[in-house]
Amino acid sequence: MGKAGKGLKSALLSQQSRLKAKQKLSHAAQVAEQKIFRMTGKQPRRDAARMDPTRDTKGKGKAIPQTLRPTIPFNPTDKILLIGEGNFSFSRSLILDAPIQLQSLPPNNVTATAYDSEEECFSKYPEAEGIVSFLRSKGVEVIFGVDGTRLEKHPRLKGRKWDRIVFNFPHAGELNSLFVVLPNSTSEFSGKGIADQDRNILSNQILILGFLRSAPKVLQVGPVPSIYTPRKKKRGDDDEDEEMDPIKDVVEEVDEMGNPIQFFVPSDNVTTRGTVLITLRNVIPYTQWDVPRLAKNPPLVQNGSNTKPNPKYTLLRSFQFHRNIWKGYEHRMTKGERAHGKGTTGDGGEDRTWEFCIKDEPDKDSYH
Repeated sequence: MGKAGKGLKSALLSQQSRLKAKQKLSHAAQVAEQKIFRMTGKQPRRDAARMDPTRDTKGKGKAIPQTLRPTIPFNPTDKILLIGEGNFSFSRSLILDAPIQLQSLPPNNVTATAYDSEEECFSKYPEAEGIVSFLRSKGVEVIFGVDGTRLEKHPRLKGRKWDRIVFNFPHAGELNSLFVVLPNSTSEFSGKGIADQDRNILSNQILILGFLRSAPKVLQVGPVPSIYTPRKKKRGDDDEDEEMDPIKDVVEEVDEMGNPIQFFVPSDNVTTRGTVLITLRNVIPYTQWDVPRLAKNPPLVQNGSNTKPNPKYTLLRSFQFHRNIWKGYEHRMTKGERAHGKGTTGDGGEDRTWEFCIKDEPDKDSYH
């Protein structure tokens, strides 16, 4: 592997080591509390939080607030780019029997893409051919052979901008010849199938980082959109939410928990900054990919590497992804039906979406 691959791999492995150390401490605490329970017959108060499936899996004691009603993260005027669509059933759910908030969404505002070629896609997912035919008849743009880590390189995407870029349930795949090529490098991280959990985590982190590096080049630019963000950073908060700079046309309110929030209310014809949405199952092993941290604090590559550093993102919000509100949506695994890939993405827990926008940096123009 070349310098670029070694630098990124080393940084990710170091990050994994720190996470494992924290998990060991958490496990030791659980053992100690269980011992106290056996000796005293009293349940430690912290155990109730630990058994809460909405609690942060890294042992930080941070609970995820339950959404009062499903979040629809799109506006009917948005231009939406969908990555890694599988059988394209999510694309269809934006057009056919869409949630009421999106019933005026023009089909030609949606661009749906898949990594596979058209032939490979229809072979993996037999139902996809009919879905794609329906989407095209409605005016949805469908593109095959799109690498989510090189969006700006595809001739039909290059030079264009989207308001929302969506990657639902990304996965590098458990293939016999998995490889992820790092940008600006000829080196590859490759393996003969992924059997080892650490390699699985690493390969998917590289996939996510590649996507996050490429996305800004096709994201709309502008002020932060009308999504609330905490104004102050809390001490010891691992999510490291940034204090947002004052923006014109901002309305300040508080959320249902009493936390201060800000809404940007744009004037007519104001284009806001595009956002990236990544959805994963909020259980191990997917939580170990540590997507929020990869976005907000990407690992630094070694000096001398020819890979440019990843841009930093701001986490705008996270919310539960309710599959049932997207009529006809059927999650499909990368293996397809040939390998019995009907696929539930992990057991227990919930599906969760994280929404990010590019963080304001002095050199932010270099990302576009």
